Amino acid sequence: MNSATVRNLLVRGMLAGLGAGLLALVVAYFLGEPGVDSAIGFEEAHAPAHEHEVELVSRSLQSTAGLATGVLVYGIAFGGIAALAFCFALGRVGRFSPRATALLLSGAALLAVYVVPFLKYPANPPSVGDPDTIGKRTSLYFLMMVLSVLLAIAATILGKRLAPRLGTWYATVVALAAFALVIGLAYAFLPVINEVPTDFPATLLWRFRLSALAIQATLWGGLGLIFGELAERRLNPKPTAAPTGAVPAAN
Repeated sequence: MNSATVRNLLVRGMLAGLGAGLLALVVAYFLGEPGVDSAIGFEEAHAPAHEHEVELVSRSLQSTAGLATGVLVYGIAFGGIAALAFCFALGRVGRFSPRATALLLSGAALLAVYVVPFLKYPANPPSVGDPDTIGKRTSLYFLMMVLSVLLAIAATILGKRLAPRLGTWYATVVALAAFALVIGLAYAFLPVINEVPTDFPATLLWRFRLSALAIQATLWGGLGLIFGELAERRLNPKPTAAPTGAVPAAN
């Protein structure tokens, strides 16, 4: 794949990330923001009167322009990264079409980048978590994310090397089992963080975490579908149909 094609796919990946970010923004606004508002209301209701702080940025701005900026920048950035990963993976992970490869990569990224760390350290709404441990919690989350991505890459390499001896099916099963085993050990040995207040509504916490998962699923699913279509059109363009009634050229 030459540099011009890579550059073209990178641009398409960023555009696909923008489109997927718009879809995720809709989900975040209608599913995520009501939960954030409820959590903030819980926090304010339980805070002493003298601890109420003046907002530097209004809540309305946070839930509109701030949310849009964060989600769209996130989508564009990961769209570019996904496009570069696609350029490397195409033809190396199997004889899949560009569209199928993009969708496969987006699904793997959703699992490795978000779902696996989420199951160990799930997202929490405002008012959940000790401010003094935010650095520790952030470090552990990113450690889990990096470990998950590295193990996913290692599992892919393992499956490719075992495929000639075991066959594609059994090699895939062994690679997935190895990935699950090491991730399970990481779950067992990494510290557990549970700072949810005892009187925090369980339903609100559940809905917030489901909405966070829905946002990521929309983002990565949209990215895979949109970029897959753009990459398919770039790499496998449909032949131009000859005009009706055209006379074939003579030999």
